[in-house]
Amino acid sequence: MGTLLVLWGFLLISLMAIGGFFMFRKFLKKLPKDDGKSVMDWEEYYIKKTLHMWEVKEKALLEELVAPVPELFRDVAKHTIASKIGHVALEKNQNRITQESIIEGYIIATPKRDHKFLRKKLKEKEIDVAPYEHLFTLSKSNYRDNWQSKYRKTKA
Repeated sequence: MGTLLVLWGFLLISLMAIGGFFMFRKFLKKLPKDDGKSVMDWEEYYIKKTLHMWEVKEKALLEELVAPVPELFRDVAKHTIASKIGHVALEKNQNRITQESIIEGYIIATPKRDHKFLRKKLKEKEIDVAPYEHLFTLSKSNYRDNWQSKYRKTKA
């Protein structure tokens, strides 16, 4: 009986720690940065600003790219990636979301471990990855905070 009670306590503490971790991450994304807006505020801004620029083909490509994400987290991942794609498209002054901006935004928004899947998917679709190699060489930890200036440097 004592062992069962200890296991039950360990399970509850573990589940609360996991839940607390994800709640804390969400809390950190909601904290305002130097410009007065939080990461989530900027995500919403880019989504709203570029919503009219998405076409069916591009939406389908984004759905394909986020398919390996577990269903529980897929909506959050799609939202985060779509906002980064919107940011890239606005930086380039595009009138619509293109396949190139989707790929660039996906690379910037995702950690390095997801790039293997992207390379595989692009190979299946017979899309050349050479124009994006400079982005693949960066890891998310290298450009997460200041990715705009590093992105501009690689384009120069």
